[in-house]
This record gives sequence, C-alpha cells and structure tokens, in this order.
Amino acid sequence: MPNTVVESPAHPFGAWRVQFPLLERAIPMNNCSQGPQSLRARAAALAFLDTWNERGMDWDEWLEAVQGAKAAFAALINASVHDIAVFSSVSDATSAFMSALDFSGDRNVVVASEAEFPTIGHVALAQAPRGAQVRWVSLRDGHIDRGEYHTMVREDTRVVCATHAHFVTGALQDITAITQLAHSRGALALVDAYQSIGAVPIDVVRWGVDALVAGTQKYLLGTPGIAFLYVRPGLVEQLHPTVTGWFGRAQPFAFDVGRLDWALGAARFDTGTPPAINAYIARASMELIGEVGVAGIREWTQALSDRLVRGAHVRGLAVLGPVDAAAKGPTTALIVDGDSGVIERRMRERGVIASARGPVVRLAPHFFTTLDECDQALDALVWAMRA
Repeated sequence: MPNTVVESPAHPFGAWRVQFPLLERAIPMNNCSQGPQSLRARAAALAFLDTWNERGMDWDEWLEAVQGAKAAFAALINASVHDIAVFSSVSDATSAFMSALDFSGDRNVVVASEAEFPTIGHVALAQAPRGAQVRWVSLRDGHIDRGEYHTMVREDTRVVCATHAHFVTGALQDITAITQLAHSRGALALVDAYQSIGAVPIDVVRWGVDALVAGTQKYLLGTPGIAFLYVRPGLVEQLHPTVTGWFGRAQPFAFDVGRLDWALGAARFDTGTPPAINAYIARASMELIGEVGVAGIREWTQALSDRLVRGAHVRGLAVLGPVDAAAKGPTTALIVDGDSGVIERRMRERGVIASARGPVVRLAPHFFTTLDECDQALDALVWAMRA
C-alpha cells in the first residue's frame, strides 16, 4: 500500500506518516485499542535499554523520564505536573482514587453509566465492602441517556464516574455539564478519558473535574503498562489513599518503614516503583501528539469520521451510536453479521487492522489516516462479512 495518497481535501498531516512504518504495509484503524508504533517511540525504548545496558542502572535518569511523562500528560489536559500520579493501568489509578473516598456514611453512592469501560464499574462495585452502592445511567442502542444523570445523582452521591467517550461507539459526553451537576449535589466527578485523549481536546480546568484517568496505548500512541491520574489541586490534600506504596511518600528514599508521610500534590497517589521503560515511550509519544496538535487532530479525524459514516451508508452498513462526527470521537462502530472477531481477522487479510467489540467492528482512524484509507477499510469490512 502506498505511503502517500493524493486526495481532496489534502491530508494536513501527510508529512508525519513516515513516523509510522506500519503504514507501509497496513492500515491501522484500531487506534481505539492500540495505536501504531512511531519511530520516536521505538527510539525512546531503545534509549532506556541503552542506559540499562551501558550503566547497569541509572535511576536518576529513569525517574526524570517518569517525571517527563507526567509533564507531557499534564500538558495535554491543561494541568500541572504536580497534579499527576503515574500507574501501570487505569484500573490501578481508579482503584487508588476510589480507595481515598469514604463510603461509610450516608453519602455512599457511586453513579456510573453503562457506557463505562468495565474496569470503572468493577472498581466501583468492589467498594461494596466499604459501604458503596452503585447506580447506573442507562445506555440504549449505543446512546447514553444523559437525562438520567439528573435523577441518579442525588444528595447521597459520593462520586460520579463519567467516560468522556464510549469505548464502543465513541459517543462523547458533556463533561462540564456532568461535573456541574455532580458538584451541585455535593459529589465529586471522576472522568475516564482513555478513549478520547490525544484525539479530542481536554481541559480539566474548564471542565472543573475532580479527577481524570487515562493511559497511553490508544490515541496517545504509547504502550500498554502506563497510565496517569489527575487530581484537582485543593482536593488532593484531603485524600489519603489506602492503595499506596513507597513512591507515594514525601521522602521515599528515607526508607522509613514505620512512617506514612504523604507526598505533596498528586504524587501521594503514586504507588510502587514506576514503569520506567514505558515512561520513556509515553513521554516521546505524548510529545509527538503535542507537536501535531490535538485541535488539528480533532478537526481532521472529524472529517475522517464523516467519511466513514457516509461510506457506511453507501455500502449498506449500519452504525451503532452517533452518526454526527461532532458528537463522537474518531471511533465509528459498524454493526456486523456474524462473529465480529472472525471478521476482524479476515480484514487483516486485506491489510486493515480493525477492532472488534461484541456485535460491532470499530474503525478508529487517527491524524495520519487518509480519506482513501477509510474507503479501503470499509471495503475490507464488506468483503470480510461476505467471505
């Protein structure tokens, strides 16, 4: 498959395609699941391996890379590096945040939508021995019933969990409105931005959220094994997580086994030894996204989404969830006949990497994707369904 495509409108990020060798042999439309490896990400991983090989260990440099990854994440969400903690997964980050909340009194309800990625619901349900109850906002035909938040969020609510983008359909939620509702009832707002960060602008200050979690392996083009937690300044000092570790201490290298001194800022949520090699890759990948610019990425991926939705209609394919590109992230969920996993594997035979979820196959382009590649992906899906 050619690495450059002439088309109208012109591809605004064509010069960046050389950063992704995978584009020479495949069309990665699975960015909602795993972004492709960039040359910068690979170089960053090798840089870590070189320091390990040449020096045996260099924790000063490795921890600097972790701090650099925190800073790169903070820059993407309009936060300070001091507001960010690092984890190995969003599950760990969410568990640590939930562990700091008190569910023992009358304010013991977690409100979550049925559109949450399962880990968010699982962590919420796991708080039951600590007194938590969970109320669910409905998901119907790929659409979140936003009106239900007004009936589900009450004076007994401790925290509202809201995904920014539905992991199946890409449907976006109005996080500012949800946060304002939560605060008006005395509750906190926790946002999962894993399916939007890197493709949709995020501003935790404008949104007013209390906490936000996300990892790097999707639209941030990083690797599994690293994730971040933002906690709002002013709130973080009131929280004392029971999921903790030695890097959550004010003086971790004092090695004081008998003292629980809390680090300043969100670093109190850090747990054990951080994932150093993943931090190298994450920092390089997020800095790449920052250079490209999320606002421009959003504009182009909306054009790609529109191409997919229109092309699906022409080919007789049904879309699950929003069809308006402005109402969703880059993901377009297409309902398929038969086993979606089998169809995903068949599409690979045509050089298209898609992502199956239940009754749909997800096509999720990124800034490097061309309009022609969207057409090729749809054609591959039609072929795979008929094969």
